[in-house]
Amino acid sequence: MTATQAPCTTQPSTQPSTQPSTQPSTWPPGLPRSLSYPDVPVGSVLRAAVRRWGDRTAFVHHDVELSFTELGRRAHAVAAGLAAHGIGRGDVVAVHLPNCLQYPAVYYGVLLAGATFSPTNPLLPPAALAHQLADAGARALVTWEPVLPAVRVALPATGVQTVVVTGPQQIADPGAPVELADMPDAVSLADLLAADPTDAHRDADVDPAEDLAHLAYTGGTTGVSKGVELPHRAVVTNVLQAACFSSGSVPALDDAGDVTLDQVGSAAEHPTRLGTATLINLTPWFHAMGVIGYLNGQVMAGATVVVHDRFDPAHYLADAVRYRVTSIGGAPPVFVALLQVPGIAEADLSTVRGFASGAAPLPVPLIERMRALAPGAVIAEGYGLTEVTMQATGNPPHTSGLRKPGTVGVPLPDTEVSIRPLGGGDPLPAGERGEVCIRGPQLMRGYARRPEATAEAIDPDGWFHTGDVGVLDADGYLAIVDRTKDMLLYKGYNVFPRELEELLFGTAGVAAAAVVGRPDPEAGELPVAYVVRRADDAGAALTAETVMAAVNRQLAPYQRLRDVVFVDALPVSPAGKVLKRELSARERAAATGRTATTS
Repeated sequence: MTATQAPCTTQPSTQPSTQPSTQPSTWPPGLPRSLSYPDVPVGSVLRAAVRRWGDRTAFVHHDVELSFTELGRRAHAVAAGLAAHGIGRGDVVAVHLPNCLQYPAVYYGVLLAGATFSPTNPLLPPAALAHQLADAGARALVTWEPVLPAVRVALPATGVQTVVVTGPQQIADPGAPVELADMPDAVSLADLLAADPTDAHRDADVDPAEDLAHLAYTGGTTGVSKGVELPHRAVVTNVLQAACFSSGSVPALDDAGDVTLDQVGSAAEHPTRLGTATLINLTPWFHAMGVIGYLNGQVMAGATVVVHDRFDPAHYLADAVRYRVTSIGGAPPVFVALLQVPGIAEADLSTVRGFASGAAPLPVPLIERMRALAPGAVIAEGYGLTEVTMQATGNPPHTSGLRKPGTVGVPLPDTEVSIRPLGGGDPLPAGERGEVCIRGPQLMRGYARRPEATAEAIDPDGWFHTGDVGVLDADGYLAIVDRTKDMLLYKGYNVFPRELEELLFGTAGVAAAAVVGRPDPEAGELPVAYVVRRADDAGAALTAETVMAAVNRQLAPYQRLRDVVFVDALPVSPAGKVLKRELSARERAAATGRTATTS
């Protein structure tokens, strides 16, 4: 560091932005850099929304609508039903469901009962399910009828005492029977919904600072999942940070003392007003971005959410037009697939005012294609992790905001981002790459029953070390370069796959791409690209040679691709992250086979 370079750490100011909205700005006009977060449990979000939004449609699934009023009734009934089974403050309830109309009532019902919500992927195989339930100490499980065979295998290795079952038939008819064969102690969700929904404030004794709202498990894309402890205060804080930043609002309390929003930003800067948004959600609610951004955040803002339980790009586009959505959100693979739907260029997307992306950085060429699809729409990319509840940064979402392609924006209110050397040390100056470190009130308490892992991740000064490689520019915008675990080592040189992937996305005919290392006894790792062709003439014309020629001429010799493998699709997690570990495993297996053949 030279004498003229200051360490690069962005931190909040207590002063509101004074930049005029007529000029590109890095911060929503009128929004304070620091917010006041009410000391309330997560159930407060629902109570305020029910009073404020009433009969407005909160969720739609398979053309079945659920109003805010009815959502409140069902959630409180679930809370009462759980209480009748002895579930209360401090008990962990695993919610083992896909996105469905029942999910929001179950989620809020668990929290209103004073219990802890532990989201669980319904596609987990029995062994992984048993491990997570046991690790979480789950006392109850709310599960999906079609996956009961896996549940039956997993349960004996867990401490689960109460099993609640729902199924597709209860979307349209909450009282429809479900199959409980071979599980005589299980109950239908219909039984819980029949309980007295009178709001007895069962969460009144919850301590927002100490009691866990979520025990959420990391995605496990690079290793074994760990339980992330998120108190009510962290969840409410991050919901407010994200909602206030995106809508130009500040936290407020209603007449009953429950938390809501006061939209202070102008209609010119934030044309989507509270209580008017409509969007489609297919981000899993068992994922951080889903449950914070696409469940709590939308309930708080009075949005109507159209639920899709699986991704069908043509169906998604048809519903976007049919429901006249105001925004389109998801992970980068969602946008890649949507842009290949025949006729999308002619679809009426005139109501779309914004795109919201998370889970992984958007390649710049993909941003340009999205911008051409809906001119004038704001493309707001964000960044976060389960360990910071959900979101840490975002590109300014207001109309006059300065959005820098290739970055994931600036820190949210009260959030600090610092770039540190990969081996540890003092903050680096602007423009230098290093490990992204985050500090803020949305940070997890720690990893459940893993004090050593917690101490390794959170330093004594409260900085969470993410394992992501990033750069902060002079304006405080963060760019994610790669993950430290994805970085390749070629003949002693660090090769960051994300840089190569940006160039691949900019190559005509490439729909999606991921770069991993191929083990090599002399070089260490050879950069290899897995490529999905676009469904057009340019895609059909691609060869490994033409792709490597297009990319490698823009790279230093040590960065160049050594091979291209064409695949029909990249493996992705439910949250939309490319599972590079699967591609790396494929390369390791192939390398082992080559070694055996030549030995």
